[in-house]
Amino acid sequence: MASGIDSIMVDSQAISSSLRARLALTLISGAAVLALLLYFAVRNYAVQVAQEGQDSILTASVTSILDAASIRNDVVEVDIPYAAFSMLSTPADDRVFYAIYQDGALLSGYQDLEFYGETGKAIQSNLLRGATVRQVSASRIFIGTDRRTEIQIVLAQTQDAMAETLDRISRNAALIGGGFFVLAVALSFWATSVAMGPLNKLTSSITRRGPQDLSPFKKPVPQEMAPLVNSLNSLMGRLDHSLSQSEDFIAEAAHRVRTPLATVRSYAEATLQRVDKEENREAMRSMIRAIDESSRAAGQLLDHAMITFRADHLERQEIDLVDLVQDLVLRMNPIADMKDLSLVVHGDPVVAYAGDPILLQNAIRNLIDNAMRYGPPDSTIEITLTAALKVQISVRDHGPGFPDPEIKTLTTRFQRGKNAEGSIGSGLGLTIVQDVAAAHGGEIELANLSEGGACVTISL
Repeated sequence: MASGIDSIMVDSQAISSSLRARLALTLISGAAVLALLLYFAVRNYAVQVAQEGQDSILTASVTSILDAASIRNDVVEVDIPYAAFSMLSTPADDRVFYAIYQDGALLSGYQDLEFYGETGKAIQSNLLRGATVRQVSASRIFIGTDRRTEIQIVLAQTQDAMAETLDRISRNAALIGGGFFVLAVALSFWATSVAMGPLNKLTSSITRRGPQDLSPFKKPVPQEMAPLVNSLNSLMGRLDHSLSQSEDFIAEAAHRVRTPLATVRSYAEATLQRVDKEENREAMRSMIRAIDESSRAAGQLLDHAMITFRADHLERQEIDLVDLVQDLVLRMNPIADMKDLSLVVHGDPVVAYAGDPILLQNAIRNLIDNAMRYGPPDSTIEITLTAALKVQISVRDHGPGFPDPEIKTLTTRFQRGKNAEGSIGSGLGLTIVQDVAAAHGGEIELANLSEGGACVTISL
């Protein structure tokens, strides 16, 4: 019954997205952002370093040209060194452009390569003849005998080799970023597994607990889980207290209900002996019957409630079922004698079992009581106990047996067969037996005997 309730609770529980999936998604999203930042950071840094390298070479080249310039007899001479251009050679055979100006007038080179900047050196990117170039402008003032003149030099180089280098760097940066992302994803799954480990352990600990185990959790848990565990422990404590109060209430209610009914019945029987008129005697008999019916119904309702609560808190003890049944038979013999019935115990001499003696005694008493109500006078009720493959308790009578069409429904609460009409009962006896068997991991089997009578077997 408990497993059925658990199943219903799980099915009806509203479930949102996985906490582990959300944590992993958050970490992976962060890893993706970091991978992109890493890619752009590496690429931009590589571009900056490569550009600074090209700028340094251009600056050194234009400086060597300026160093080779001189003024003689007030005539400027610029002898371009071979090394000035050789240092600009690249694997991509980038084109080199130059222009030499004297006081703004072109002396040599490409006219569309304009000088910009003031005295000193200036570097910028530009577009020249359909190609992107990196150009350096530099100037120097020469002082002759009678004149002062400024030499301006512009040197430019295409960036094909730079583009190839940047493509290679971009691919490497992408590989680095991708590798970082893959590693971060793997670490994210590992981190989520480690982070969720204590929660999974707590879940397993709760799942492995039996329904009777309401003790608090004492194992250390992470700080973040402490409020949850404290709440669970508080709930366990309140539930344990509530169940204890319910069990005490059931026991007290059973006593308070049965005792007054028994007293009323004794008064009714005493009154019946003093009544002379037949109609009054019949009324008293009806009253006694109603009291018996109420007493049995109230007793079985309280027994069923007690079993429902106690089934979740089985107090298992090592017992000998033979001793338990013989003690029960000894106490029920007076009732059997009044109905001219014999109670006989058969089977193994000792049947050891670890179970709840109160529940087992209640179930067997209901079986014997049913057998006595339907067994004919001068017949025998046989209780057989065996422990060959599993523990079995069988109760047989020689009454009318179970109605075949209803035999599968007789263990349902308040369900009684057609042959029970006119007899006192509430339809809870076999239900109690089935609940006790289920609480002990067993089952109940109802059968009609070929020679007549009924047999109910509890398998534990």
